[in-house]
Amino acid sequence: MLREDTFGLLAKAISPYLTKQEHLQYIRKAYDFAFDRHSTQLRKSGQPYIVHPVDVACTLAEYQVDPITIVSGLLHDILEDTDTKYDEVKQLFGEEVADIVEGLTKLHLLTYEGTKASVQVKNHQKMVLAMAKDIRVIFVKLADRLNNMRTLSHLDSERRLRISRETLDIFAPIAHRLGMYRLKAELEDLAFKYLYPDEYQQIARMIRDQKGQRENDVALMNQDLEELLKSENFHFVINGRIKNIYSVYRKMHLKQLEFEEINDLLALRIIVDSISDCYRAIGIVHSKFIPVPGRFKDYIAMPKPNMYQSLHTTVVSHGKIYEIQIRTKQMDEIAEKGVAAHWAYKEHQSSSRKNIEDIVSSKLRWYSELIRYTEESNSEEDLLNIFTDDILNANVYVFTPNGDIIDLTAGATPLDFAFRIHTKVGEKTVGAIVNGKIVPLDYTLKTGDVVEIKTSQNAVGPNDNWLKLAKTSNARSKIKNFLNKQRRDFLVQKGKDELDREIQSRHLEITLTDKQCKDLFENKGIKSVEDLYYEIGKNIMSPISALNHLTGKDIVTEEMLIAEINKTPEKKVGKTRTLHDEINIIVEGLTNPSVKLANCCTPILGDDIVGYVTKGTGIVVHRRECKNVETFDTSRLIDVFWGNSITKKYETNLKITVLNRDNILAEIINTVTSSKGKLNQVSAQVNRSKEGLIKIKVEVGNLMELDNIVLNIQKIRGIYSIERVC
Repeated sequence: MLREDTFGLLAKAISPYLTKQEHLQYIRKAYDFAFDRHSTQLRKSGQPYIVHPVDVACTLAEYQVDPITIVSGLLHDILEDTDTKYDEVKQLFGEEVADIVEGLTKLHLLTYEGTKASVQVKNHQKMVLAMAKDIRVIFVKLADRLNNMRTLSHLDSERRLRISRETLDIFAPIAHRLGMYRLKAELEDLAFKYLYPDEYQQIARMIRDQKGQRENDVALMNQDLEELLKSENFHFVINGRIKNIYSVYRKMHLKQLEFEEINDLLALRIIVDSISDCYRAIGIVHSKFIPVPGRFKDYIAMPKPNMYQSLHTTVVSHGKIYEIQIRTKQMDEIAEKGVAAHWAYKEHQSSSRKNIEDIVSSKLRWYSELIRYTEESNSEEDLLNIFTDDILNANVYVFTPNGDIIDLTAGATPLDFAFRIHTKVGEKTVGAIVNGKIVPLDYTLKTGDVVEIKTSQNAVGPNDNWLKLAKTSNARSKIKNFLNKQRRDFLVQKGKDELDREIQSRHLEITLTDKQCKDLFENKGIKSVEDLYYEIGKNIMSPISALNHLTGKDIVTEEMLIAEINKTPEKKVGKTRTLHDEINIIVEGLTNPSVKLANCCTPILGDDIVGYVTKGTGIVVHRRECKNVETFDTSRLIDVFWGNSITKKYETNLKITVLNRDNILAEIINTVTSSKGKLNQVSAQVNRSKEGLIKIKVEVGNLMELDNIVLNIQKIRGIYSIERVC
């Protein structure tokens, strides 16, 4: 009895648009398969589990999706909750269904802990990639999430809050970007009810308390509009529009409004036959009722990125303020169902993953760009950031000179616009013109701006400052890629120059080949001559060590260094001490190992120091109090000593926390220079406590000179603390 009754609900849901026997038999086969595989399972509510996939399929049927999507909805939990395998689903129901169900199974493993920083990144990456592969994955997931939210009361408090937060932050925005208003509004209200129960009840009560008066006001305005439109021989339908509870809360919260100040609680929607009727109707409405200045919006000429089209106006009548929306029947369907309205299944037409992808890509620019991002990006993390930061949160709409709409996040600049158009446009940007006027690249774009990017083939390209100007993840990712490649080119040349100097100093003639470098250095990840130069340029490998390997002469191996460390004192008697003049460091018993000062703690003459034998780099000298030393393998530590040179200069870093007052940075700079220190680098910022944070790189001869500088800085008014970075 349960089997037939439950299927009857689904049969009724699909009957308006699916009538072919082959489709009905296909869906019935999937239903019976799901019924049998889930037969021993119950939901938390105590209902048979089959009720859930049937509800999901019924929700999908409201959007008139194709039979493959209906079947995927029925089977969406089959791989996760039963012992059914992918190949079995593929054999019985086809590869497309198997792929969708597999994609959904990965999404079911998704966990969310409530803040962006704690999102389980890998699982959300899978969601974005699965959605880019087949948009139907996210349609089924949204229907699944809606049913789960409707039955959320049966779960414990912790899971209710976690699932609601994920719904509000991830799935409701996705529904919005797909234009699925009804589904989005219900997801928002259900999540809001569990996350903010007091605020939810308060707004619901205020809406309920004013329901009678509001219905009377709407009925009165409805009558006036009907009489007006009939007198002009319009064919029309007028509906009231209900604003969902969460959107009321969001408007109150963002705009700091009281409930009574929200104007669009009283709203009517006029459905007419054609676009020309829309514009004719808006003119007639404005001729009868007083329009509120600045409240007219034409989304027909300029559709939203989720394809929403309508004319909006706000008018005053009978002392009340009303929002009026005017659109065609097709626009109304798209406003409710979003992109699904464009690929509603028709039995006489073929349907495939490619057809649906083409339809969605042609209608939703952001989806076509998401597909392009997945093809271009080498980083799944960058792809996720682009999706969550740039696509889901886009709310600024600007125009190209040709009239194309580009949607960007709030705070976006011309650089974001340029990289959104094309990577090469961004890299060659030299200026921007907004609304016919030249603007700086840090100009904040606003909705309605017309943006033109000026480029030059001679442009030097992005620099580090561009990372501060760009606000979108897409632009920042592309700038970083450019800079990383640029830095690699610089470091490759630097490494080549250093190795060439070492070769010349030894009066050698060497021709390097990729095979030679790979044979000698593959254990260090080097596979080509360029890789070798790059490692030398980064100071990962010294040119001396590289050349020793290449010539096979005087090679001091890591094993030899370790053996030297572990020698007993008796064996070390009589060993020579070699001074490395360039850094004034003495290493006992070894004549030519690579030795350098650590960048992390920047030792200077007078510091208590220790050497560490690295893998492939030689000996790196650290201050003994350096935090990194605590993590080192003690068997690799070696005694090193300062030489007697007093002319060598050393750089070290200080971090100074100060009162954020005028001229304090200038006083610190003057104090350092007057104390015989050389200032090589300065940066300043304000921390969260509104304190000034100043970082300086100072060059001194020894520890005594540094102590004198610190002592003098401490005398300045407003100095909270001085730390040496280590």
